[in-house]
Amino acid sequence: MSRPQVIDDQEHERVYGRVAAVDVAKDTGVVCTRLPHPSRPGARRATVWTVQARTGAVRALGRQLRGDGIEMVTLESTSDYWRIWFFVLEAAGLAVQLVSPAQARQLSGRPKTDKLDAMWLARLTEWGMLRPSFVPPKAIRDLRDYTRARTRLVRERTRCWQRLEKLLEGALVKVSSVASKLTTVSAQDMIKAMIAGQRDPQVLVGLARTRMRAKHDDLVAALDGMFDDHHGELAGMLLDQIAFLDGRIAQLSARAAELTAAMPEAWGINADGTTGPDAGAAPGAPVLPAVARLAEIPGISDDLARAIIAETGLDMSRFPTAAHLVSWAGLCPSARQSGPRIRGREEGPGQRLPARQPRPGRHRRRPHRHLPRRALPPDRPPPRQGQGPGRRGPLHPGDHLAPARRPRRPVHRPRRELLPDPYRHRPQAP
Repeated sequence: MSRPQVIDDQEHERVYGRVAAVDVAKDTGVVCTRLPHPSRPGARRATVWTVQARTGAVRALGRQLRGDGIEMVTLESTSDYWRIWFFVLEAAGLAVQLVSPAQARQLSGRPKTDKLDAMWLARLTEWGMLRPSFVPPKAIRDLRDYTRARTRLVRERTRCWQRLEKLLEGALVKVSSVASKLTTVSAQDMIKAMIAGQRDPQVLVGLARTRMRAKHDDLVAALDGMFDDHHGELAGMLLDQIAFLDGRIAQLSARAAELTAAMPEAWGINADGTTGPDAGAAPGAPVLPAVARLAEIPGISDDLARAIIAETGLDMSRFPTAAHLVSWAGLCPSARQSGPRIRGREEGPGQRLPARQPRPGRHRRRPHRHLPRRALPPDRPPPRQGQGPGRRGPLHPGDHLAPARRPRRPVHRPRRELLPDPYRHRPQAP
């Protein structure tokens, strides 16, 4: 018998006496409040009504909930529709928590409507059975908007480079096979010269720089293609779009750096103990700025460090241990243990773990299901007579201990129409 283990409730597991929940939709939200019954001691009373998702209506709802003494308001994270409810109610002075839809899943067998969803959310809030999601403060949310916008533009720029490479391949120009990538200065100069009308490979090779000059013969063969005017027009559009995206990406990077430098939590400390936006950059500083500390990790640049700060925030007190942060980021498998059995662990959204074993379904049992069955050996286990090592040897077919064997062919059964029918009318002999 193991020793009893005492586990205290966490903050989100506290039971509330006055709660409210909102089933969020795009244009409206169904609000449910659970309050003590005014005339029946110990009983509860739920009130459900619909509120339009507008700033004025939600602000009026916040005043009403504050008048009712609501201790906690629960919202389900439905797309981006929860934002107006969360931010306006939070600004009204209410305690608001955002929960994942997986946390507030309905019980099987119950009908599902907006009204019942709001009532179920309120009950779960009252019982302390919901774990709130992490919603960063406004400064981190603003930084997150810039970093995510920058990430989307970087991906769009990468797609433009891929389109340009595909265009060159269609023009039979194999410069991407010789150059390490098209973003090099030498490759861009050659492409711009071809757009301007230059088609001679010998002239184009003269634009190569540094280590590209050693690949003279390969470049001449790679640039000998069928690049014509319409290829040049399309390539020029792609280069213009790439240049535009470069400017926007640089603008977003500078803006994200300004927002990070304005956060006191991200400042460093100088050797004399002073702090500020530029503190911690001098040699010998005891505390580096948050971006510089993350950039010390190999493979993390300043832009990536700001993206990490935008996603996790700077207040690590929200995560009791490093394992909690890793679990929140979806980088560790979930625990599913019951008795001595440990079920297959599911992966999070950002994991790179070994793939789980496939379920033994109807199509998974045969690894060579693409081949005809007659071309494969039978996958059934050998008969008990031929298992030898478990027995002293195969039994004699006539032995009374030998298991009955099924005949190779089914027993011949005569067809019914071949048997005489006693009920068939037979003509009498004359």
